[in-house]
Amino acid sequence: MRHFAELPDIRAELNPTDPCIADDLEYLDNNAFAQRVRQAAAVLQANGVGSGDVVAVVLPNRLELVIILFAAWRLGAAITPINPALTDDEARYQIEDSAAKIVITEGEQGVGTLDVAQVAGAAAIANTAVAEPFSVISETLALIIYTSGTTGRPKGVLLDHGNITAMCGMLTERLELDDTDHSLLILPLFHVNGIIVSILSPLLAGGRATIVGKFSKQTFFDVVERVRPTYFSAVPAIYAMLVALPEELRPDISSLRRVICGAAPMPAELIARFETRFDVPIMEGYGLSEGTCGSTLNPPAGRKPGTVGLPMSGQTVAIMDPDGNLLTDGSPGEVVVRGPNVMRGYLGRPEATASTIIDGWLHTGDVGRFDSDGYLVLVDRIKDVIIRGGENLYPKEIENVLHSHQAVLEAAVVGAPDAVLGEVPVAHVVLAPGSIAADGELLEHCRKTLSRTKVPVSIFLTEALPRNPVGKIDKRKLRTMTISS
Repeated sequence: MRHFAELPDIRAELNPTDPCIADDLEYLDNNAFAQRVRQAAAVLQANGVGSGDVVAVVLPNRLELVIILFAAWRLGAAITPINPALTDDEARYQIEDSAAKIVITEGEQGVGTLDVAQVAGAAAIANTAVAEPFSVISETLALIIYTSGTTGRPKGVLLDHGNITAMCGMLTERLELDDTDHSLLILPLFHVNGIIVSILSPLLAGGRATIVGKFSKQTFFDVVERVRPTYFSAVPAIYAMLVALPEELRPDISSLRRVICGAAPMPAELIARFETRFDVPIMEGYGLSEGTCGSTLNPPAGRKPGTVGLPMSGQTVAIMDPDGNLLTDGSPGEVVVRGPNVMRGYLGRPEATASTIIDGWLHTGDVGRFDSDGYLVLVDRIKDVIIRGGENLYPKEIENVLHSHQAVLEAAVVGAPDAVLGEVPVAHVVLAPGSIAADGELLEHCRKTLSRTKVPVSIFLTEALPRNPVGKIDKRKLRTMTISS
């Protein structure tokens, strides 16, 4: 297989009756999936979609979204998935910015919009026969993934077929995926992690995927027991919710070979709690949409909690100082990435692209260092660094200390304005169910490990932390809450 546009036909030809994809309502084998993709491509083609066009999809997690993804690729078109929870204005911005030829959603709403049932539903009938598949090359645009917009309007990350094919090959190798693997998708399909890790990679390996419409901590293990996946990918917040479930809960999760954590660093203490309770190894990794999802990942053998693993084969991951010099002595600096997974650029943003990709290096905006074994340790986001009286404080260091307290489930530290020092650290903490700890006790816990300047000036106990649509802690909102409190 050269590119993913060919994958449905190849799977159908090799193993027509093997399982391919399922969701809460439907199951498709390889042959049925390929037929639905060809059928959806015919409908898209009949509605004017062709090579170089962009198809916007506004849908929750369901298998029709994946059908449309492959159907667009068959025609040489690209997909921009839109978070269905966006407001009309937010969705309109993405549709217009991407210059989408057509929008597919639930319920036809006007010119240029198609109901998902017309395109990818089981009863949809194509108006015309599909032409031969478009001859996709590496440079053919595949995905436009929009960033979360924490620093203004979201930017469209341009990923071509060369990017996604390279990325999935790297993940398949590092995760040791094969045709017996079965992923359970619980992350949103409008994000690159869900698409790459939980759908494309297992299908490339000859395995299968099951899509969960919406994650629920109450029913999650019921789904695992019923579906019997071999892995799933999640963010730290989901692992925290699972660890917080009643201790008497003992689900049968013996089908799981490993689970994956990404999107945000996971405290080593939380990893230990999950693995001790559920006896499933967590493989923590690191990456960003601009790098087609992943750049480092802990290997199945030789995992090091507290790190985000080793660089994946085919990529170069390095540490750079502010002057553009590569650091090789283990000192911290900005994480930079090179490889075939690095995005083409930001849609319509040449200046932003030029400031992010410099001399072939993707500048991540993350501070990190390599340990003596070559594992990447993330220190923090550059923009999250707290400058207290001229001294740089890294919130993650303070958060790790808070996480080491047995009563703490989650912790987030942000800078609060100070008239004398400029900024001071403030912590927001969620306690584990049934645990009791006062802010004074947590402050004393910090003082035992941290120097005086790093100890939070205040600790706020809260029931939940604000999150963005992908599940990362929303520190911008947390700063606003801190200032107003």
